[in-house]
Amino acid sequence: MKLVIVESPTKAKTLKKFLGKDYVVESSVGHVRDLPASAAEIPEEFKGEAWARLGVNVGEEFKPLYVIHPAKKKKISELRRLLKGAEKLYLATDEDREGEAISWHLVEILKPKIPVERMVFHEITRQAIEESIRNTRTIDSSLVDAQETRRIIDRLYGYEVSPILWRKIGPRLSAGRVQSVSIRILVDRERARMRFRAASYWDLLATFNTPENETFDARLVTVDGKRLATGKDFDPDTGKLSRTDILHLEAGEAGALEEALRKGTFTVTSCEEKPFTRSPYPPFTTASLQQEGNRKLRYGAQRTMRAAQSLYESGFITYMRTDSVTLSTDALRLTRQAIETTYGKEFLPDQPRTYKTKVKNAQEAHEAIRPAGDSIASIEEVRRKLGGDEVAVYELIWKRTLACQMMDSRGRRLTVQVTGRAGAREVMFQATGTTIDFPGFLRAYVEGSDDPDAALADQETLLPPVTTGNVLTASGLQSQSHETTPPARLTEATLVKALEESGIGRPSTYASIIDTIQRREYSFKKGSALVPTFTAFAVVALMEVHLADLIDPGFTARMEDRLDAISRGEVKRLPYLKQFYFGNGSPGLRPLIEQKVEDIDPRIVCAIPIGYDDSGAQILVRVGRYGPFLQRGETTAPLPQGICPDEVTVEKATELLLVGARAETPIGTHPESEEPVFVKTGRFGPYVQLGVPDPGSKKKPKMVSLLKGMDPETLTLDVALQLLALPRTLGKDPEGVDVVAYNGRFGPYIKRGEDTRSLDAEDNLLTIDLERAMVLLSQEKKGRSFKRAPAEPLKTFESVEALDGIPLKVLNGRYGPYVSDGEVNASLPRGRQVDDVSLAELVELIKNKREAQPARGRKPRAGASKVAKKKATKKTAKKKTAKKTAKKKTTKKTAKKSSTSTPENPPPVQG
Repeated sequence: MKLVIVESPTKAKTLKKFLGKDYVVESSVGHVRDLPASAAEIPEEFKGEAWARLGVNVGEEFKPLYVIHPAKKKKISELRRLLKGAEKLYLATDEDREGEAISWHLVEILKPKIPVERMVFHEITRQAIEESIRNTRTIDSSLVDAQETRRIIDRLYGYEVSPILWRKIGPRLSAGRVQSVSIRILVDRERARMRFRAASYWDLLATFNTPENETFDARLVTVDGKRLATGKDFDPDTGKLSRTDILHLEAGEAGALEEALRKGTFTVTSCEEKPFTRSPYPPFTTASLQQEGNRKLRYGAQRTMRAAQSLYESGFITYMRTDSVTLSTDALRLTRQAIETTYGKEFLPDQPRTYKTKVKNAQEAHEAIRPAGDSIASIEEVRRKLGGDEVAVYELIWKRTLACQMMDSRGRRLTVQVTGRAGAREVMFQATGTTIDFPGFLRAYVEGSDDPDAALADQETLLPPVTTGNVLTASGLQSQSHETTPPARLTEATLVKALEESGIGRPSTYASIIDTIQRREYSFKKGSALVPTFTAFAVVALMEVHLADLIDPGFTARMEDRLDAISRGEVKRLPYLKQFYFGNGSPGLRPLIEQKVEDIDPRIVCAIPIGYDDSGAQILVRVGRYGPFLQRGETTAPLPQGICPDEVTVEKATELLLVGARAETPIGTHPESEEPVFVKTGRFGPYVQLGVPDPGSKKKPKMVSLLKGMDPETLTLDVALQLLALPRTLGKDPEGVDVVAYNGRFGPYIKRGEDTRSLDAEDNLLTIDLERAMVLLSQEKKGRSFKRAPAEPLKTFESVEALDGIPLKVLNGRYGPYVSDGEVNASLPRGRQVDDVSLAELVELIKNKREAQPARGRKPRAGASKVAKKKATKKTAKKKTAKKTAKKKTTKKTAKKSSTSTPENPPPVQG
């Protein structure tokens, strides 16, 4: 028997179809070991070591401390059992650095005493698998070194820089080698939007009639030989013209020109037609697939890559993590056959097209992403077997692959210039028409468009036949106003493009980086745009001033080049790690942090200047422990949740501060306690507050949210007191049980014992009486009076690697969507759409919920995993031995420690 190990259960299932009964194919379910993720994972013998927090012994040649995740111990035992009866071990993990490292880790853990062969293939087809078995190799130590170096650098960067962010800005923040640069790119774009000053300009649109009474539109381009200013001619930071040799047409002048030209005649002075050709785009790489998935399908990078992973593991496409734009000889032959069959021979060039890649790392420059196999699967075939996102992504890949080998698109571009006079002034209008004579590759694929035929129609702008000297009349003249717009925010697609063009990170990591910066609340989505938060502004400000190299795109790109050089065997990893951490000619990470940490003033880095009001007072946004807020002198005001930084203008800030100032003036006093009553507005809306915080006490003043429809501007003291009196006891039912009215998180309701009912729309929480409450309680409980049929999942993920192969379902619950693994349910983050929440985030929600349940002292469910039960049993036994009398106290303390991010237990950091 020969044992084949892959990473994914789906990949294992597909391989089994092609390998005979002599082979056993088993999955490692992703990574089998890694650096410790928390202090609890550090082995006892290392816990006293100063370097244990990092998980890397920087004093002993950066030796990493690898630990097997508890959830993987059962899998390792199973692989060891299978290995005992095997005569040969084949390692068939992915053929990139990460896959090579997984194979190396498996050998290190399993220590096989039988021959070990490394299988590599970039498509899961019978031919590719058989070919890989005939041409095995050994594990590539250079690729492993590169991956280890990357992992160690990411750990050192994250675990050394993140604690600074916690101390100086706020808890639960994280820094990362690529993550932090990505945040800076977003912040720089938002800063440009905040600096932006709009400018207005005018032009004229004319509708001309030809001698044959056909019409076309043309736009005014020059007056007296001077070109009219357009949006690109204005400085975005000042709104002023950036050059003096052009004419800035304003409203009055545009109107006068319009009137003067109404009775004029016009002559065609130039009619020039030029042919053009357009060549197809290269086939997909990882980065270009993510970009196009975002543009065409509105999918996030994670969603696109998840679908591509499924397509690869099911044998429909080649390996989806690649920088290459080349196609194999067989792929070219199959693609050309498909073009001739689908579109006709006239769309097929004489020779196959070749594309060059800019990637330096030849060891990882596999084939481009394309349909796999000895025949190209139809879109319908994928629909029958997979469906959903996989079909949409496969259609992109199918069309792009065919288009890259099709003929050029050919056409003609006609430019017509028309001159006329407005009194003593000479004006010129211009119109451009485009005719596509042969669509070529555009018949199959137009970048950014779902419908190639419709896109072709949009690209054609036909002009009527005119010749130089034709006299035209104007049947319509209209002066038009235009305003410059701020630079567009980055989307996932444009951020990926920016990272790729800068040489930062690897395409395979972009999806997880974008996911991380959203989970860490460094950005949020507005439509498809990524908007940086004020927390991101503070982090970038801190690093720009004090850790400039670590957030410099050029420095990060050079680091990527060194990692590529290590993977090619040109550079040794140890000297580079020493240089990065200790320094050599320039400060290394460790001395840089030791030197700078005490210089960082939180009040400076956490202050984002907005501007000055009419009195000359500066307005700032400050990032506090509980979120961003406005400050002007001693006056503060909270910022509404979800507000974009460029929307916080001086005018908007002044308005919010005025509301904040009014909130500091009480609307009256409580008749019994004589405490002041305030109406305030917080991040989550308006509320009533009784009293003021006591600096010497941890007790907070009572706060009650306003009911729906209440206006904080007109709220009276009487109504405020009624809100503060909630919950309100209405009386007792016939059995003597209290009936109480509450203002709950999901709206007003009444409660009798454990029985609750929501109020109807016409009910008022402040005036409802016992009689009406009893009527509501006598009615069937909505949604609970009968057993519902199981709801259809909104999303299903089969065999999730990060959860040891357990499936996940996203369901719609009473209080919104949630994710379930069959044992644990976790609500999705508030305000997030189901399609925008990635698989990685769902996994983290489940893991956090699993950890939180035993921490609160809950009993494990009957269906809880054996691993969790075993872990809980060991933990309890250890506590009993240590100190029986303090069992509860110790349990709470341990739970608190494990759920709080501290230097011994930092948040997970990615790239």
